Amino acid sequence: MERNLKEFKHLLDIMDELRVKCPWDKKQTLESLRKLTIEETYELADAILKNDLQEVKKELGDLLLHIVFYAKIGSEKAAFDIGDVLEAINKKLVYRHPHVFGSVDVNGSARKVEENWEALKLKEKGRKKQVLEGVPAAMPALVKSNRIQEKVSGVGFDWESREQVWDKVKEEITELEKEIEKCDNDKMEAEFGDLFFAMVNAARLYNIDPEAALERTNHKFIKRFNYLENQTLQKGKDLHEMSLAEMDEIWEEAKKTERS
Repeated sequence: MERNLKEFKHLLDIMDELRVKCPWDKKQTLESLRKLTIEETYELADAILKNDLQEVKKELGDLLLHIVFYAKIGSEKAAFDIGDVLEAINKKLVYRHPHVFGSVDVNGSARKVEENWEALKLKEKGRKKQVLEGVPAAMPALVKSNRIQEKVSGVGFDWESREQVWDKVKEEITELEKEIEKCDNDKMEAEFGDLFFAMVNAARLYNIDPEAALERTNHKFIKRFNYLENQTLQKGKDLHEMSLAEMDEIWEEAKKTERS
């Protein structure tokens, strides 16, 4: 613990000095850091998906630097400092965990903890807060749809059993097929959205992170296509001149290579 506090204080001291002496750090604002923070968050997410713990450590440091940077700018504006940030999150964690720091009994149920968390969030600002109010508008659509469904589930708006979601998925596929037959692009787009939303719901109900699942498939596709491209070059061929059957043959080789 003593080492942790020492290193954290060292980071704060470094930030104080950078803000005074470094031309780049001096000119940064909350707005200029925003897109960089988003990039760092994605880099952390990528390291987690790769299960590269050394890279996770590095990216956590980069993200922590941003938090300290924002707090430093906040203190310069006399709005808040790092102490205020820490105090606020400490109070929030204690308040939202009455089963740990209070007398609420959740009978060891993680689901009950989630329901209590969402209920307490609605009460925090001293007014009737809407359930979906805290979902960021700028959040990517796939992540947003999952978060929306988690939030409404937290107040009881959910399927009685997870198996029921597949009827909804089938219903959305049928509706999409009807619009495809009519060739109405606007309605097809709407039905694709409904289908994606239903599939994200299914993933949530089966404890699958849809973002991680899709990114896993992205990585798999990239790996296989790179194999296809490399094998094609080694044979002195051009992808543009190959038939789909020829490409499929190498694609199957890539899949076998993965399994072996």
